[in-house]
Amino acid sequence: NYMKSIKKLVLFYFSLLALLGCNKLDDGSYVEPITIYEKMQGNWNLMNLKMIDQFAKVNAIEPSEQNLSALFNYDTFQIEFNVDEKMKPTSYQVFGDVPPLFQLSGYWDLNTAYQSTGSQAIQIYLYSNDQKTDKTGTLLLTSVPGSNQEMELQLVRTSSGTPFVSYVFSLNSNN
Repeated sequence: NYMKSIKKLVLFYFSLLALLGCNKLDDGSYVEPITIYEKMQGNWNLMNLKMIDQFAKVNAIEPSEQNLSALFNYDTFQIEFNVDEKMKPTSYQVFGDVPPLFQLSGYWDLNTAYQSTGSQAIQIYLYSNDQKTDKTGTLLLTSVPGSNQEMELQLVRTSSGTPFVSYVFSLNSNN
């Protein structure tokens, strides 16, 4: 009686394995990973613009930071990053009557299409031509847009390789 129960249990187990083994697991179709270009595309409004005196900050001189958001018409600052149908970067343009801290229109690219696991900021290269050979500046993407639809860009001015002032643009999506 005990042996019949064991045989039935083993038979049931193998039957179950045969049935489960015949099913093909569907993991869905392949989708390209989301690039930073896709996250950056569109219109961005300025929430805050902060100027940081790097010399003062290093030497503990106060004030080392100044909020420029409501000064010089920066409250009207908007930037648009455009991409083509393949989600590759094309042009950018700054809107608003603001003093230019970098070229107000042109073309852009990133040093990497995907977010790295390291602590290095992603570099945004700005160009004056669509072949992207005449570089006009570099911005740092210090906070990548995510579910909160905010990003942070930084412009660093240097002299002989030493930073002396930086501008931090906190932006939110207008899409």
